[in-house]
Amino acid sequence: MDETPSRPVHRTARLRPVDDGAPRVRHRVVHGYRRAYRTAGSGPALVLIHGIGDSSATWAGLIPELARRHTVIAPDLLGHGASDKPRADYSVAAYANGVRDLLTTLGVESATLLGHSLGGGVAMQFAYQFPERTERLILVSAGGVGGEVNPVLRAVSLPGAHLALSSLRLPGMRLQVRLFLRLMRLLDTDLGLDAPELLNLVDALPDTTSRSAFVRTLRAVVDWRGQAVTMLDRCYLTEGMPTMLLWGDRDSVVPVRHAHGAHAAMPGSRLEIFEGAGHFPFHSDPARFLALVEEFTTTTRSADWSREHWRELLRSGRPGTPAADTEGGRARDLRAAGERSAT
Repeated sequence: MDETPSRPVHRTARLRPVDDGAPRVRHRVVHGYRRAYRTAGSGPALVLIHGIGDSSATWAGLIPELARRHTVIAPDLLGHGASDKPRADYSVAAYANGVRDLLTTLGVESATLLGHSLGGGVAMQFAYQFPERTERLILVSAGGVGGEVNPVLRAVSLPGAHLALSSLRLPGMRLQVRLFLRLMRLLDTDLGLDAPELLNLVDALPDTTSRSAFVRTLRAVVDWRGQAVTMLDRCYLTEGMPTMLLWGDRDSVVPVRHAHGAHAAMPGSRLEIFEGAGHFPFHSDPARFLALVEEFTTTTRSADWSREHWRELLRSGRPGTPAADTEGGRARDLRAAGERSAT
């Protein structure tokens, strides 16, 4: 049977343009659940995926500028923001499926994926599950490329997390937390640098339903030992996929050394470090962030995916791997070694 490489022939969004660049919150019902998303602009599709406990609001200040040349789609992941928060599957794979289904309902065949923190893991998973629909990857302080994670998140993954999160909303407890975080800032710690943003995430969990969705999402990717999901073993599949990593060198949630590890594991990737920034470099230095995203999306070509290329990558195990490192190569080497020892 002749297998002809499958190549997308039309890779532009077909969303109705929003010319003023203002992000507008809209809703779509997918699989019976209401999903909120912000959209603006026209042109090639750029999908912005937020982190755990966050929402599309985190991108609100950046969307107008990005919308000058892109159709920007920033979803509230299921269980977050204004989207429904059902008792459902909150795994990274399920989130990637949800992004695909939302884009399909919007008529978007392929897009550049930009993901922050958990959203970075979702973007990588999307690229892994749907490479033919992924044009580029931009990973910002991304989860899923190492085991370490902030001890607070490990603690929240333990039993009793619901009660702990509820107690943080008590007036006396919040005062104590704020005093502790203020001390961390005075001591110039990385946690103190990220403290205001992290406290905002707690404020975004006002009720039991929100907290339950947050804990379910966290436990899908983190346990008491750290991150339980990694894409490092599949990073070689990004060969031919334009990929840029953006990281703060003082990230207290996902250490910057994860960025260097991911950069080494992703063939041809580009790494940009934001000095003095924490887990939210797009808030710390939005001008540089926007400039890098704009330059990257305009100077790189969309990934040209083919089934044949994908098959060869999977067979080799990693790009450029010599035959001796593949399964067949190892078998040949073992036979050769046996023959040499017998003579």
